[in-house]
Amino acid sequence: MAIAIWILSAAAIAADSQPKPAPDFNLTDSEGKPVHLAELKGKVVLLNFWATWCHGCKTEMPWFVELQKKYGPKGLVIVGAAMDDDGWKSVKPYLSEHPLNYPVVLGDATLSEHYHVGPMPQSVLIARNGTISASYAGVVDLPVCEQKIERLLKSGS
Repeated sequence: MAIAIWILSAAAIAADSQPKPAPDFNLTDSEGKPVHLAELKGKVVLLNFWATWCHGCKTEMPWFVELQKKYGPKGLVIVGAAMDDDGWKSVKPYLSEHPLNYPVVLGDATLSEHYHVGPMPQSVLIARNGTISASYAGVVDLPVCEQKIERLLKSGS
């Protein structure tokens, strides 16, 4: 009986480890341009949830700027989802002082719910085929994240 329970549990774990499609979104960036996840299929996407008051987020942003420079030509697209309660009122002045080389959208309750956003920062790595490849709660381990990005860029999916 214990063996059967273990096998069932292992099967359930295996099923949970299957890649899940990244929830689609269609939002507008800080420059008024649409950012639609479905249109980024075929690219590797790093979706970063952040806020202007978040110290860990401020640590990651220069890393993401460098990753976008290095891997953008190879198919990486970083999208920042700002989660500030007052929206563009805080975010646009912050971006004026700290320009980013990737689009920033305003996250909302729906996006937060779909991606199970908890404390920030939080990042989600989406493979070329639109499935979630990795999720990072807290500040990313940069070497680990970069290795994963490199693998995803080399793979066709």
